[in-house]
Amino acid sequence: MARNKYDIDETLQTEFNFSHLKRLATYIRPYRKDMLFTIFLMTVSSALGMLTPIFLMRIMDVYIPDKNIAGIVMVSVILLVIYFIISVIIRAKTTITSRLGQNIIHTIRSDIFRHLQELPFSYYDDKPHGKIQVRVVNYVNSLSDLLSNGIVNTITDLFSLFFIVGCMLYINVRLTILCLCGLPLLMAIIFIIKKKQRVAWQQSSNKSSNLNAYIAESINGIRVTQSFTREQENIKIFNTLSNDYRNAWMRAVKLNFLLWPAIQNIATWTNVAVYVLGIAWMDKGARGITVGALIAMTSYVGRFWAPVNTLASFYNSILTAVSYLERIFETIDEPVLVKDCEGAVSMPPIKGKVEFKDVTFSYEDGIPILNGISFTANVGDSIAIVGPTGAGKTTIINLISRFYNLDSGMITIDGTDISKVTIKSLRKQMGVMLQDSFIFSGTIMDNIRYGNMEATDEQVMEAAKMVRAHDFIVNLENGYDTQVNERGTRLSVGQRQLISFARALLADPKILILDEATSSIDTETEILLQEGLSKLLANRTSFIIAHRLSTIKTSACIMYVDGGKIQELGTHEELLEQNGCYSELYLSQYKFLEKEQAV
Repeated sequence: MARNKYDIDETLQTEFNFSHLKRLATYIRPYRKDMLFTIFLMTVSSALGMLTPIFLMRIMDVYIPDKNIAGIVMVSVILLVIYFIISVIIRAKTTITSRLGQNIIHTIRSDIFRHLQELPFSYYDDKPHGKIQVRVVNYVNSLSDLLSNGIVNTITDLFSLFFIVGCMLYINVRLTILCLCGLPLLMAIIFIIKKKQRVAWQQSSNKSSNLNAYIAESINGIRVTQSFTREQENIKIFNTLSNDYRNAWMRAVKLNFLLWPAIQNIATWTNVAVYVLGIAWMDKGARGITVGALIAMTSYVGRFWAPVNTLASFYNSILTAVSYLERIFETIDEPVLVKDCEGAVSMPPIKGKVEFKDVTFSYEDGIPILNGISFTANVGDSIAIVGPTGAGKTTIINLISRFYNLDSGMITIDGTDISKVTIKSLRKQMGVMLQDSFIFSGTIMDNIRYGNMEATDEQVMEAAKMVRAHDFIVNLENGYDTQVNERGTRLSVGQRQLISFARALLADPKILILDEATSSIDTETEILLQEGLSKLLANRTSFIIAHRLSTIKTSACIMYVDGGKIQELGTHEELLEQNGCYSELYLSQYKFLEKEQAV
């Protein structure tokens, strides 16, 4: 649990291994033809580029001594054509690799988002949403350069190295061996810092995740922040998290930058050695070298370390990507705990009989929320669930929709165990209005139609009329086409509840679940709403959670839940006669209302 707080670093559930890179390769495989074509083009470009020092050596050793102007002009024209071809190839490579990289990024992001749609409530209960968002957006984006250019450039530069070494061997074997002596030193440096690099980038991704989580939390709670004048305290927390991220990123970058100066130093030393020994060996008989050969050799030595530098950069990119891949694949591999069982069948058309049979449930092991709950709701019954905060009321209705798995027991609808049917076929026949009246960005019409995407405009309006939302909607500037912001910030809490109510009713459910559906609606609107509900609830099984007991007096059955058990069960009149918990709760509310009216 603690690992998911915004100020606590996440810990990976599994360690990285090279299977992650193999898995990344599966995303590349569909585009292998385009990638191979690009690699071929870049190999041709590299091979053509490698000819320049050879032509230069020819000019220095042959054409200039012979004063062959025609030969020099011919070589110049050939080089001009070569560089034109190279520029065309690079342009094509840039276009293709950019498209490939973005296609692969889109596929990875789509896989994460698709999996997030299937994960149960328990996953979101336990993780700050900012830490989820950073994986879908930032971490995937961080792979973009690696996939767009890194792989192609690396493979191309490997071929370039072969061309360069071949040309160097052709010119002088001893100087070539001298140049290659710097590689073992470079490999030793890479081996020393590689583990530190991976750890550093893991820490950087942790701090980035923490920062993103706090930003998301702060934005969602900005009204509370400003109401309690917490701005300065929040800024301090933000600056602390931001500094942690900056410091972690700087540590990782410093380790990355160790390779570049190491390569530059080794390249400089080998260049000096080639110059010194090359000049010493010049004109030493058959084993000596010419001025043109020395110039060509030094040119190839410089080119030799350029692809080595690219390979080192690719290695750095891999180490950086590893820290993101671990998080990305951890998310994709998050088990879908609530899913269709093997052999699950479609839920038959629901009539509405719901039975809880000795149901036990807990969010955390060893801390039961419900303990041996059993009851029956017959077709068309209106079941009200009341009790103190944290008693398990919302948990009961969440289990009917199978948002969580049971610890033990069974829930059946019309005699069918809901764990044996497909989740989609079950929830498709249910209407749910939870405590959080979430409004999506878009029009009011779209928000209501979210409950039934095939509904006509007339059906949407009819649902709105039934829950008494129509009047306030038509008075808005654009009526049903009025644009609302994310979470419906332009609407009052009561208006958002009415829209959510209409959304649930539009689904034409056989089982209707209302969690505090009228808690933010004024008394006058509630009276009108009850008139519409009485018609709608007829012949439908409904479960209603309400703290305002006056709204559930007519329910067929009222359950008083406390301590994870059903303490009392009966009609409103029956429970009042028992003089138990429900009676005490009802009378306390009645007396409170009397005092308010007296005032």
